[in-house]
Amino acid sequence: MVQVKAIKAFSDNYIWCLSRAECDQVWVVDPGQAEPVLAHLAKHGLTLAGILITHHHYDHTDGIATLCEEFNNIDVYGPHNSPFKGITKPLKDNDSLTVLGTQFTIMTTPGHTLDHICYTHPTLAFTGDTLFSGGCGRLFEGTAQQMYHSFDKLKTLPDDCKIYCTHEYTQANLAFALAVEPNNPDLIYYNDWVRAKRQKNEITLPSTLKQERKINPFMRSDLSSITEYLPKKFCAMATQLEQNNEPWQRFASLRAWKDHF
Repeated sequence: MVQVKAIKAFSDNYIWCLSRAECDQVWVVDPGQAEPVLAHLAKHGLTLAGILITHHHYDHTDGIATLCEEFNNIDVYGPHNSPFKGITKPLKDNDSLTVLGTQFTIMTTPGHTLDHICYTHPTLAFTGDTLFSGGCGRLFEGTAQQMYHSFDKLKTLPDDCKIYCTHEYTQANLAFALAVEPNNPDLIYYNDWVRAKRQKNEITLPSTLKQERKINPFMRSDLSSITEYLPKKFCAMATQLEQNNEPWQRFASLRAWKDHF
């Protein structure tokens, strides 16, 4: 299995570095900056063998051109429908690729953007800006219905699958999650753990799918009680969607609330 380490970028990004024991070649996921990657490679005597991207946003792609100049002939894997032009190996839903001996399956997960994909394996998944610990990505291009169905796909992963998202948003996400479910004991315990980690400036990732099922309101949007504390200004949306019997109704109202939280 690959080993995964975090390379910090910008103020709250993680560029995930995939390596394997006794191998000096590594891959990186979503390199929004080249400099932290180059510094990590130089420090550990490593060579970049390839790049994986989840979607086209600059904080996931801006370092790619420099890295490709530094390491000739490396491939850049990414969504087939991406507006980002630096992809050499386009990927579609259910495609597979092998990275350092580990095979990943592609899940298309539109919502945050229309081109978003996740790299999944039974033991780990790179979820970009779709699934965060305690939250989900803002809907810049897609719809709540699309994101709801993307979450449904991610729910098919095993409970112990480690979730590697791209941002250290956990503490802020949990503030919202606690507004949604203030009496959730798993959430209260997890929030205390995250607070302690962040006070020491330590990373809170990866999470696991099992953990997210317990504490992430967007993972729990099928629960009838999840909108119990929904502010009044969003209740009309929730009521209308319920009358239309839409399965993504609660997810949409939660995302609207989060946008104004």
